[in-house]
Amino acid sequence: MKKYLKPLFLSALLLMTGAGVFAQQDLKFGHINSNELLREMPERAQAQRELQREEEKLIEQLEQMQVEFNQKLQQFTEQQDTLTSLVKQMRERELNEIQERIRQFQMTAQDDLQRKQMELLQPIFDKIERAITKVAEEEGLIYVFDISGNSLLYYGDQSINIQPLVKRELGIE
Repeated sequence: MKKYLKPLFLSALLLMTGAGVFAQQDLKFGHINSNELLREMPERAQAQRELQREEEKLIEQLEQMQVEFNQKLQQFTEQQDTLTSLVKQMRERELNEIQERIRQFQMTAQDDLQRKQMELLQPIFDKIERAITKVAEEEGLIYVFDISGNSLLYYGDQSINIQPLVKRELGIE
């Protein structure tokens, strides 16, 4: 029995001493407002302009489709009393098909814009992440919290605002 107690006692003693050493270490935390930082990135303005141009092209195409629909609808409305039943059905079906194409175009355009936005912003996000990582490593931080969301309720004086350091790393004034 004594044979097992000695190693158990030594293990417990090592665990307690290790915990004491860990508790004495200076744990450093940092925080950053990533939304604010993103707004200050020069590349973001260029990405926004490119996304705006893409959106304008899609809106122009949608307007052309809408004009086509309105013209055909007006023509149908003016002629419907003189049309045969079969022609009337064909024109109604054509109008319905145009409306469906417009709906499909709107959904596809929205998806395309979201994909384009991610395509344009991903390199900026990657650049920010690399800068945050570099600053966090240089400052010896164990965690960096993003305070742009509502998930962080408190950060004290010991938390280091690394925003100025990351901005310097990114070359933003």
